[in-house]
Amino acid sequence: MGKPTGFIEFNRGKQPYRPVEERIRDWHQVMLPWPTEALKQQGARCMDCGVPFCHRGCPLGNIIPDWNDLVYRDRWRDAIERLHATNNFPEFTGTACPAPCEGSCVLGINNDPVTIKAIELAIIEHAFEAGWIRPEPPAIRTGKKVAVIGSGPAGLAAAQQLNRAGHWVTVFERADRIGGLLRYGIPEFKLEKRVLDRRLDQLQKEEIQFRVNANVGVNVPVEELRREFDAVLLAGGATAPRDLNIPGRELRGVHFAMEYLTLQNRRCQGDVISDEMFITANGKRVVIIGGGDTGADCLGTAHRQDALSVHQFELLPQPPDTRASDNPWPQWPVIFRTSSAHAEGGIREFSVSTTRFSGEDGKVKKLHAHRVEMTTENGRMSFKPVPGTEFEIEVDLVLLAMGFVGPERNGLLSEFGVRLTDRGNVWRDENWMTSVSGVFTAGDMQRGQSLIVWAIAEGRSAARGIDHYLMGHSALPAPLS
Repeated sequence: MGKPTGFIEFNRGKQPYRPVEERIRDWHQVMLPWPTEALKQQGARCMDCGVPFCHRGCPLGNIIPDWNDLVYRDRWRDAIERLHATNNFPEFTGTACPAPCEGSCVLGINNDPVTIKAIELAIIEHAFEAGWIRPEPPAIRTGKKVAVIGSGPAGLAAAQQLNRAGHWVTVFERADRIGGLLRYGIPEFKLEKRVLDRRLDQLQKEEIQFRVNANVGVNVPVEELRREFDAVLLAGGATAPRDLNIPGRELRGVHFAMEYLTLQNRRCQGDVISDEMFITANGKRVVIIGGGDTGADCLGTAHRQDALSVHQFELLPQPPDTRASDNPWPQWPVIFRTSSAHAEGGIREFSVSTTRFSGEDGKVKKLHAHRVEMTTENGRMSFKPVPGTEFEIEVDLVLLAMGFVGPERNGLLSEFGVRLTDRGNVWRDENWMTSVSGVFTAGDMQRGQSLIVWAIAEGRSAARGIDHYLMGHSALPAPLS
């Protein structure tokens, strides 16, 4: 504990951002780096708690008080070593994670929590700039071969862990580039792809093999993997989107969020996409259905495409500004939050249910909706229409950002023949193995739609299960059981 009175002397700082009028004219990252001295003060706010509940809030079990103190003491090299001990990719969590650790910070009982996420990001950026992030190939190879299917955070984390245990690892990705939703789901202004690419460069130099355009169960036979590899990890994510089956859904101009975001990410990567194939908000009246992170990503993208107007509708009621009585610390605080995209504009409305779309010549022109009241009966949530609140809004583009219902079942999962849970996710045992011997699973594919920090934690844990299966023992750390 570098400064015992730090939490009394210093207030929580605010993340610096580029000015709105500047950032909405380009696709560069919206955040600015913290000044070093200000960040050291933020690290000094960490109280060295007797029981650091931030460990509980973080699925990775990050040793947060240690690297907070090391940053305060200006010991950045030690800080990145402590951070990398539990997290393969702190640049991803430091950017795209909602920071459940901060929700469990003990200081948050009666004050603002420590800026853990900002300190984490600063540590890894400092390490890259100093040249400390270098390939770490294993000294000895086991001769075992592992196939990792899916190159999102779970697959990449597992691949690096297994490779460092000495196994030969090949990552299969059905898209044309590595990264999964990190590549094509998260917008450039939120996570610049150079950040992903510099980490992939390290993994390749560690001798991890990558195969793109490799859709296992479609153009890559499952039998080939079972024959050539000693173990397989299913880490393909939960990519089946939640649909809105209402009248008018078939009209042109109604799209899933990932259809929209992927195309813009491809253009940012330099791909040539014809205007006929591209989905744009330029000059259009846009409605986003869904109030989560994906909806905010659509909102920020629409701003940069110069939409005429943007409305974002959420079925749930607006959260309170502070914790409710039934949402005590150290639970995740269900409170009203404003993302960088919301700060850029648009109209955000809660307790809205869309009932139908109408259009002309096969093209969407209006959205019809009403207000709802959320009720809970016998533990089940329902939404009742509020009489007299029906309304309609003119619209040219509707983006469905209501989350995902689980993994896609055709192809990969059906070919492997793995057992599914009642919720449609891939079943696993306590060692992360599916119902098929030698086939393991991790990430959203078995957990369901979740956070990037959970994906990395599950990838690390599954890697230990695979290593133990192959060798009879494992020294790999596993944050989850």
